[in-house]
Amino acid sequence: MSEATTRARVIGAHGRHYIVELESGETRRCYPKGKRNEAAVGDVVDVALDGETEGYLLAVHPRKNLLYRSDEWRTKQFAANVDQLLIVVAVEPPFSDDLLGRALAGAWAADVTPVIVLNKIDLDSGLEKARQRLLPYVALGVPTIELQAKDPVSLNNRLLPVLANKTSLLLGQSAMGKSTILNALVPDAQAFTQAHSVALNAGKHTTTTTRLYHLPNQVGHIIDSPGVQAFGLAHLSPADIERGFPEFDVHKARCRFYNCSHQHEPGCGVLDALAQGLVDAKRHQLYGRLLAEKASAKT
Repeated sequence: MSEATTRARVIGAHGRHYIVELESGETRRCYPKGKRNEAAVGDVVDVALDGETEGYLLAVHPRKNLLYRSDEWRTKQFAANVDQLLIVVAVEPPFSDDLLGRALAGAWAADVTPVIVLNKIDLDSGLEKARQRLLPYVALGVPTIELQAKDPVSLNNRLLPVLANKTSLLLGQSAMGKSTILNALVPDAQAFTQAHSVALNAGKHTTTTTRLYHLPNQVGHIIDSPGVQAFGLAHLSPADIERGFPEFDVHKARCRFYNCSHQHEPGCGVLDALAQGLVDAKRHQLYGRLLAEKASAKT
């Protein structure tokens, strides 16, 4: 049987194969030919169709950007061509400043616009404390949207306008309400997941690392990723890590040394600003941790 080649978009990743959507809207299960064709959700790809339901991934088109998740042992690309990263935190349970800071650094390093979504604002007892914890990020100019995911009016009025005409990646720790937000935005999201599990003959044991959904009744897409408790950035270079801390920019121009690491050098403009309270101490500590993790990461 002769193969027909066509363009498609990767909308799901399942271990060693992908779900792609053709321009007609049809979906196929595709396998990569060669490691160089490893794809990420959001990628535009060329595929060779095989039979009625499958195909082979032949090439990945140039990307606008690429986001990774990494730990001490491995780095895995998981989302491409993303316009903005929606980081979901909640009033309760307490969110991780470390994870939030890492997600912001990863977004800035990849030229992706970060947006913080503060969920569960109906929990009045902890709302003000959560707002106070977010002040350092608001001071950096990160847009912050407050909502109650279980209230459709709150969700539609505050979040939908931000998602219009964009591809947004949804990220958050477990229990922050990320799934509630996704299910409210895309009511068929759970049905899609179940349908693909059946199609793959994998039942409930299927693990989808990342999945792209089309937002109903508007031009826009949302990429869902599993709840995370860690967000490694060992794949970033020291220069990339520094890009993840844009508040350093105005101060590093005063550094004595052109290759200053902003950790211990004399005449460092960033350390001077830190001493004056112009750079957030916790943010600078995170910067140091990321550099240390990069230095000790296995290659």
